Amino acid sequence: MSNNPYDLLGVKSTATDKEIKAAYRKLAKELHPDLNPGDAKAEERFKAISGAYAILGDKEQRARFDRGEIDETGKEKPEQQYYRNYAGAGPETHYYTSDAFGDFGDESDLFSELFRRARSKESARGRGFKGPIRGQDVHYQLKVDFLDAARGAKKRITMPDGSTLDVSVPAGIRDGQSIRLKGKGSTGFNNGPNGDAYVKIEISPHRLYRREGRDILIDLPISLDEAVLGAKISVPTIHGKVNMAIPAGASSGQTLRLKGKGIAAGKSGTDGDQLVRIKVVLPKKIDPELKEFMEKWRSENAYSVRQELEGAL
Repeated sequence: MSNNPYDLLGVKSTATDKEIKAAYRKLAKELHPDLNPGDAKAEERFKAISGAYAILGDKEQRARFDRGEIDETGKEKPEQQYYRNYAGAGPETHYYTSDAFGDFGDESDLFSELFRRARSKESARGRGFKGPIRGQDVHYQLKVDFLDAARGAKKRITMPDGSTLDVSVPAGIRDGQSIRLKGKGSTGFNNGPNGDAYVKIEISPHRLYRREGRDILIDLPISLDEAVLGAKISVPTIHGKVNMAIPAGASSGQTLRLKGKGIAAGKSGTDGDQLVRIKVVLPKKIDPELKEFMEKWRSENAYSVRQELEGAL
């Protein structure tokens, strides 16, 4: 039989979550080792369908499998980005995880009782169950500064037991994206592999920068004389300050581009740019000389800047 988890559970790739759960429940009732003592084939099939349900019964894992990011055993495919492997994949075999039993909650159901026993390591030992059990996955949330997310950084998470977990935040990671730390979840049982740790990134907003795709956006205030006469000024970017030429006659809302000063694309793609939106700022106090000059200038050089608005009325 195919190792594809959909085939193992006997469902189509378009099956609903409810249909997948029902298919697994039916097969598990038939194949559970406690109901088939000494039946090696039933035990192997039980491991296989449990491994399949560990993927398809988890919305995130199912989506990743459908996208081709993980294989039928739940292992990371080598071409995926933003993931760091901390442990070897182990032998080529299927494992089932105690996570797969968490959504069968009918206390009067013998099936639920069997799964409660399988969840408990001590119970598994007492009943002589020898199959490998994959450790549970764990989930964390990590708040990251805007610049650390844009440029990449090393972060450390302190876990509930006081131990620490080092996380490499890749440059350009997006808000809400998760980093998978292979083998850093709960410990497996009976030589089963450890679960994985998933770290969801929450990016703090920055007072100057905003992000659109790989581009960085910033509003740049300039003075009246810089707008009229042009200037060369220092502009902050996520990579450090650079000099930029303001053209004479620059207007508020005009956008200038700093090529390649956005989010780095890494090995593939094109680096983002920094888009600088001009904002002309008048002095807080208009002195008499400037006022007199502008009054004379307006009388001789007045021009309309709202023609489009006037035509819309």
